[in-house]
Amino acid sequence: MTDTSATRHVPSNTPPVDAVPGPIQTAPATGDPDPLRRTRTGVVWIGVIIFAVVLVLLLIFILQNTQPVEISYLGATGHVSLAVAMLLAAMAGLLLTAIAGSLRIWQLRRRLRRSAR
Repeated sequence: MTDTSATRHVPSNTPPVDAVPGPIQTAPATGDPDPLRRTRTGVVWIGVIIFAVVLVLLLIFILQNTQPVEISYLGATGHVSLAVAMLLAAMAGLLLTAIAGSLRIWQLRRRLRRSAR
């Protein structure tokens, strides 16, 4: 006689055959990295594209502002194009901002090292 009350053992992590529509999809293993994650190469590529766009805009700016202007600074005088004068002023502002930011970062790191002791 056969025992009809006995059931076939099915592992709990295996879904029933009827519950899986279409092709069976497997989840990536836990050690596999996400294929769509952000990588250093991708970030560098985005940076290169942004840099190229800024250079094109800068070239357009320089080509449209070629009128000569007189610049005087601490007694020195000279004639340069308007674009060059504006770019020099922007670079000076950027340099001052970088110096102030670097000093603040240095100050915070020094304070952090002192508090860690």
